[in-house]
Amino acid sequence: MDPAADLAPGGADAVRTAVRKRLRSTLIDVTPVFGFTLTFAVTHRLGVALTLALSIGAGIFLLRLVRREPVRQALVFLGVVCVQGLLAARTGDAVNFFLPHLVTHAVAAVVTPVLLWLGWPPLGVLAGLITGEGTGWRRCTVRRRAFVKGHLVVYAGNLLLLSVQLPLFLSGQAVALGTVDVFGPLVLALGALLGWRVHRRSVGKHRCDAPVDPSPDLSPPLERTVR
Repeated sequence: MDPAADLAPGGADAVRTAVRKRLRSTLIDVTPVFGFTLTFAVTHRLGVALTLALSIGAGIFLLRLVRREPVRQALVFLGVVCVQGLLAARTGDAVNFFLPHLVTHAVAAVVTPVLLWLGWPPLGVLAGLITGEGTGWRRCTVRRRAFVKGHLVVYAGNLLLLSVQLPLFLSGQAVALGTVDVFGPLVLALGALLGWRVHRRSVGKHRCDAPVDPSPDLSPPLERTVR
């Protein structure tokens, strides 16, 4: 795969299309959370809210099967909803319905700086999977740094969500936490789209197949030596 695949118009379009598709899918993914939050806010009955959330989750699972979407993705979605419902039912506390999402954001907040330091920005990994390039972008210092800059936007969104969610969780404000949880995936998807634009602007007109060191020595170009 050409290391400049994501710089080609097709590669850039593929990434933007994937992010926008995920943004549209997010509107469906948050439906159980929205249903749970709204029902609990109106009735203050955990059992009713859980029944509605699980019913919506099962309905979305069946819808995705009918539309022949990836079965694994549908199962993961249904599994998360079931875990959320189980946590809330076992503890009798509605706020625990949102615990899996909170843990996910907390883990991302800890792991992401390590990945960025190691030169493995998740945004670059995702772009490589979408364009079919794989990890070829890591051989180019310019592109690797651009992906790091781009993912910092996504990371900022994650930290923002966590800084709001954690106090609400600790204070037991289930309805407010649910409201934030509904908008959480939208914030991250928009952050990914903005991060991609930051990456593209940072790369500019750079091409990985162009020599970066015009010195007369016989050492290979930097793009071919950096791993």
